[in-house]
Order: sequence, then C-alpha cells, then structure tokens
Amino acid sequence: MDLIVYEYDQDYVLDCFRNGEFDFVDGVSEVAETEFFRYIGAKKILGKLAETYPTPREKEEVPLWMYVASNLSMRLHGVHSFHAYPYVIRCGGMLNAFGPKVARKTKHPETGDVTLSCNGFNDKNTYDRQTPCDQDYLRKLARATAPEQLHRWFNRDVMQVLKQHRAFDAEGIFLGDASYLFVPDNPNYEGSVRMLFDEHNHPVDSKEIGPEKKARCRWRRCYKMVSLVHTNRAGDYFLYAGLSVIAGNRHEGPILWGLVDGFVEAVGRGVMKQLILDRGFLDGKQIGRCKQEHGIDVLIPLKKNMDVYEDVLGLVRARKVKFEPYSPPPPKPPVNPKPTRVPREIQQREKKRQKTLQQRKESAPPPPADKVLIRSEIASIRDFRTWPSCPVPLNVTVNQEHYADGHTDTWMLVDTGNSGKGACARDDYRLRTGIEERHRQLKCFVDLMEFTSRKFSLICNQVVFVALCYSLMQLFLLRIKRADLNRRTEPQIRRQLMPTDSFIIVYYCNRFALFTTAEYTEILLTLSAEASKKILEKIRRLRRELTQELKLVRAP
Repeated sequence: MDLIVYEYDQDYVLDCFRNGEFDFVDGVSEVAETEFFRYIGAKKILGKLAETYPTPREKEEVPLWMYVASNLSMRLHGVHSFHAYPYVIRCGGMLNAFGPKVARKTKHPETGDVTLSCNGFNDKNTYDRQTPCDQDYLRKLARATAPEQLHRWFNRDVMQVLKQHRAFDAEGIFLGDASYLFVPDNPNYEGSVRMLFDEHNHPVDSKEIGPEKKARCRWRRCYKMVSLVHTNRAGDYFLYAGLSVIAGNRHEGPILWGLVDGFVEAVGRGVMKQLILDRGFLDGKQIGRCKQEHGIDVLIPLKKNMDVYEDVLGLVRARKVKFEPYSPPPPKPPVNPKPTRVPREIQQREKKRQKTLQQRKESAPPPPADKVLIRSEIASIRDFRTWPSCPVPLNVTVNQEHYADGHTDTWMLVDTGNSGKGACARDDYRLRTGIEERHRQLKCFVDLMEFTSRKFSLICNQVVFVALCYSLMQLFLLRIKRADLNRRTEPQIRRQLMPTDSFIIVYYCNRFALFTTAEYTEILLTLSAEASKKILEKIRRLRRELTQELKLVRAP
C-alpha cells in the first residue's frame, strides 16, 4: 500500500458534505498527533525516512512508512514497550492522518468495546485485524536492524532529509555533548559496562580517590550517548543532528569527531559553521582539522593543567591583558507568562506572599562571602599560537569572576573564529548548558533510559527514535508558529496541544475536515432534503459494513 496522507481542506470538504458527498465520518480526540503526522506525511518527510531505512528484510510485506510512523507514535506518547502498541494506536491520532482505508473505529463483537478495524497489508492473518500491523513485527524489525546501520541512517540519511526541509539555521550553531545512560546492574545488557560514579554522577577512578570520597560513590552500569545538537542563537529549538550509543567507558572524543565528519559528508560544507564543546573534547589536532577541512569554528574551554592555559595566565599576571566588565544577556521570558488581567483578590494575595518572602529573605543568614559574585570581567587575546598540536591560530577569552571574599576565579575559552570578541564567545558558550537541560527532559519526561529490552539493537532503536521524534516535533512546532512550546517538556506539549473537546472528522477524496460537535450538529440540521437523504443512506450502509467487518477476532 502506498503512503497516502489526507490533506486538511475544511472548505472543500464542507461544501461537498452539504451536497451529501463524503467517504467516512468518525470521532477523534488526538488532533495534535494527527496534525503532526499529516505534516511529516504531506511534506514527504515520512516517505523519505522510510525509503532510506536500513531494513534487513529482503521481502517487504508491511510498508516501512508504517513501521517508522508506528515507532514515532510510540515515542510521541512516551511508550517504549512494543507490547503497548495496540493501546497507543487506538487512543492516539496517527491513523487519522492516513484515512479510513488504513484503519477505522468499530465495536468488538464480543465485548462491545471500541476497537479498530484494519485492512492490513497482506493476507496472512487468520483473525480479523485490529491494528494496521502486529506489535511483534515492529519488535522483530527493530531487533534485526544492526545498530551500526541504524546510527548511519540517522546521522546521514535523516540529516539529508532535514536539510531538504530547511531545518538548519543560517548561523550554523551546533553543540556537542556526551551523556551517560544508566541501566539496572544486569550484565545481560549488551555492550554495557560497570563504572564508579560520585554523588554528581561523574565517573571517578577508585585508585585515585580517598576512602571518605569513595564511601559516597557507587557502581553503576551504563552506556554513553554522544550527540550533536543544532540550535539557533536564541536557543528557540534543539534538533539532534547526530548521535551514537556506545559503552560507557569509551572516550567520547573520537566518536564526536566522527559524527562531525559524517554530518559534513551528508549535508555538505557550510551548514555547520560553529561547534561548541566542553572540556572533554579537547584535541588540538582535531580542532585544527575541523577549521582547515570543514571550515568549522570550534569554541571550547581550556583545562587548567594545559600549557596553553599557563601561557595565557602568565600574560594576565604580567598585566599585558586588558579586562573589561561583562554582563550576561537578559534571561528569556518565562515559559508560562503571567496573565495580564489578574483579579484584585489574587493581586492582594500575591502582594502578601511577596512580603512574607522578603521578610524570610531578610531574616535568613547571608550566603558565604566566597559564593557572592561581585563582578565579572573578560579579556580577549587574538592570534594565539602556543598550542603545539593545534595548527590554526586561536582567540582566547579570559574570564575572571571576582567574589566578596577577595578571591578571583579565572577560566578561559578558546575559539578558531576570526571575531576575537570575548563577550560574543562567552555568550555563545552559554548555549552549551542548554543541551544538558534537553538531556534532563528526555531522561526524566520521555523515559529515555526506561529500556524494556537488554538487546543492544533495541536500546539503540529506542534512543534513535526518541531523538528523531523529538527533533521532528521541534520542527513541526516551528512550522506552525508555536516555537514557544519548544521550551516545554514533551508531556507539557501534549497537554497544551490536546483539544479540550472532541471533534468529528469527515473524509472525502483524500481530504478531511474537523468540526466540533455543535458545528457538526448545525450542519446536519441545515442540510437540504436531498443531501440529508444521500447522507442517511450512506451512513446506514457504513454502519452495516462496520458491524460485519470483525467476525473472527482475538480476545481484547
């Protein structure tokens, strides 16, 4: 079956319905999910993803677009067990985008519960179909897909599709990061390793720490996810531009540079223009190669034990560097802005609450002097060449934080750009902390680490499709001009987009229209006699067909 996505055309379907013409009528609730799949289907994103998916099957009985769409629908609902696929497909809105030929609602002949009647894609089923494809088909295909091929598909083919749809901002800002994915302490998790972590979930070496600190550490089994994330300067959205799931004890540096090479190979030079990294990726040779071969400027902080850090610190101590005050950019407005019109009693209540908070703040002991920041200063050094392994000149941004007790904290950023503006470099580096918040959202609110299988291919499948679903949803919200929702968690986005009322969906000629119950009732009551007769005859015929569709069914 070819991929057919129904087009939203309210006026056309309404005019035809007033003349008694329609194909099918149904009730829907998950309109947001329907619109999401209609978007990626109408823009041919879904079809292109399916065409390039690295299926290990020689014979394709179920179209790959249904596999990709079903996988995305599960991740959209925060469900990762394939056994829950029938639940997701019945309560979700994915099938509404593909029309009644794929699936339509009906009643279970034994229990009377609402279920689905699906045509399916082959004639192998003995029982009548209640899902467009079997959940075991999804699980087996995901299990059989090689992790290396799946990573390559996401890092190359998916990126080409996103580029075709202008998903990448003209400034070309990308962030690199590595994050640990913790799993239960079960050695059957393929490719996982057991490592010692401190109370902040940072890996430590048991031979290099004292007994007091070791008592606060614990052994945890983990993987590591190395990722490339694309954003704009305002941080309005975050799109995954590459990722790789590896054992937790492997170094992330070579993996990230491989992701950068693969991205440039897939979409060409000029898309990635600036790469912002943390200290874990320090590699002078690779930083220089990125600049020379790909034209990518790298922004990264220095470690204090590096020779180049000591060289710059010597210039600072000799007072050969001029510092200037630094003020961070203003914070973004809150995700949930305060209402413009507030009742008087609520205003009085809030005023009293603020007064109480101020009194508590005044009575609280002052913070330690070594934690009170007095001022921040920055200085820039251009064309710095004392890093032997880096073949390109560097711009160094020296940052000094002055505290109330008199001590000064110095840290440095280096970049291969040509601006030499320290304030810009520090402002840009603030974007990197945003990727940590995105990882927190995925882990806490989308259950990225709630793996239901110990098979490495299924673990990679879950991570890749969560990242793909997250990126496509971010792109979808941008296109419908709801970028404000990109800063929310996935459950918050679903609640915000979820309609508070049920809708009636009317299909006709590969188009559909949505009506509230009141609108649909008004349309029916104002139809002409001829149109009413035609609609009544077709509705009765559809009812007879639906009651006869499910005869031999499995238990619900």
